[in-house]
Amino acid sequence: MIKVESLKKQYGAFQALKGISFTAKPGEILGILGPNGAGKTTTMRILTGFMPPSDGKVTVAGYDVTTHSLEVRKRVGYLPERVPLYPDMTVEGFIAFWAKLREVKDAQAQTKRVLERVNLYDRRKSLVRKLSKGMRQRLGLAQALVHNPEVVILDEPTIGIDPQQVIEVRDSVRALGKDHTVLFSTHILSEAEQVCDRVIILNRGELVAEGEPGKLRQKLDAGNHLYVQIAGGTPKEVAALLQPIKGVLSVTLQSDGGYAVRAKNDVRAQIYERVAGAGKGYTLLEMRPVAMTLEDIFLEVVKKS
Repeated sequence: MIKVESLKKQYGAFQALKGISFTAKPGEILGILGPNGAGKTTTMRILTGFMPPSDGKVTVAGYDVTTHSLEVRKRVGYLPERVPLYPDMTVEGFIAFWAKLREVKDAQAQTKRVLERVNLYDRRKSLVRKLSKGMRQRLGLAQALVHNPEVVILDEPTIGIDPQQVIEVRDSVRALGKDHTVLFSTHILSEAEQVCDRVIILNRGELVAEGEPGKLRQKLDAGNHLYVQIAGGTPKEVAALLQPIKGVLSVTLQSDGGYAVRAKNDVRAQIYERVAGAGKGYTLLEMRPVAMTLEDIFLEVVKKS
């Protein structure tokens, strides 16, 4: 559905994208992750036909974004980070306006369907200016869906809204994956892990990792991660106790007083023996493996890149 090959974007002397390549399959929710300035928004703007690439090839639903820009735009719904709305229009009037711009057949019926889909039909007569930030985000999503596009591109859709509204937007994105290919940009890593089928991680204009969150975890989690609680001894003494164990890479104090232990191999037996042999002043209270989170993966690949 989306195919990006060696995509580059140059702004004068600054290279925002340095030849990235990725694909998104029909019905897939693909997360685009990266720190500020990584190239996420630039990528999305090129995919929507908002700006041309400097080099490389991008196709959406089989159409080249450069040579068939209008065909691409017909098949893409876009929710930018800052939703452009007309505050003096009603909710219903705003979506009906977009339906006409998009030349939607039976615009009135489609307006009703899309407002019901984003749970705004009961507010259809309200002025846009009276909507909360979360409702405005959902209205922007309705605008992106009114022409029933094959591809939906969402740029940071949950920024600045309260936790309950985040859940509502997240549920809407999950539901979109049943009928559309979705590109979903976010800074909230736990959100990407819950919503996305696959993620790509950008850093400084380069693609530094991609795959399903679980498979990325397996690929990058080369060693073992343990959570250990030890009674007795200062953090410095505990680190000195565990660090000499063969294979231990780091011992880090956590906010709850426990320790995160990273190792090349399984060191649980050695930790037990080391603590037990350290004398009466030390007691092993807890030791358990910890799975690598998407946040860990993100920080690891960005640091390596």
